[in-house]
Amino acid sequence: MRTNVPKTKERIIKAASRLFQREGVRDVSLDMIASEADLTKRTIYYHFRSKDDIITAYLQSRDQPNFNQFQKWFKEAEGELPDKIEGVFVGLAHVMQHPRWKGCGFLRTSVELIKMPGHPAVQAAQAHKKRVEMWLTAVFSDYGFEELSPKLAKQIMLLLEGSFSMMLLHKDTSYVREAGKVASLLTGRSLCSLQDGSQSVKAAAI
Repeated sequence: MRTNVPKTKERIIKAASRLFQREGVRDVSLDMIASEADLTKRTIYYHFRSKDDIITAYLQSRDQPNFNQFQKWFKEAEGELPDKIEGVFVGLAHVMQHPRWKGCGFLRTSVELIKMPGHPAVQAAQAHKKRVEMWLTAVFSDYGFEELSPKLAKQIMLLLEGSFSMMLLHKDTSYVREAGKVASLLTGRSLCSLQDGSQSVKAAAI
């Protein structure tokens, strides 16, 4: 029976994920999760101590797939760095226009748990967002931005999170695409400043 533990646990998380995305985390009960997973409530408790643990596991299960997607959009976008940054937003807009898209699960869950800032699920959401930000910081550092990298990464994150919010409100991907253009412009200007600074240093050395 022990060999089935990982599969059963994954089955519960997938069932809960479908419900959480559709209904939100507060309105979904353990009975609903058990029914969706076609398992007994006793089996649910065997794998998770509480609904809070399931909510946390739900967000943790989304961390790597979402992170991989951001990296994929960046890598596959053609052009220079500003184009690749905009490519992330273009990819995001494509996903958001799907009828089944219900918003960013990390943000939606955090809002529902707004009165519980120390909740493990909120911490999981914070960790995911910070992971994306640190990845952007590393990307900019690789392109030579150095000290500017953390600031630029924060600016791009603000545009990303704003895109999630505006799309959820208006169901209009033009907001996401415009945010991508701004992100590209910010990155391009920073790149130009960096290159101009390098040229100045070279000129002074000569």
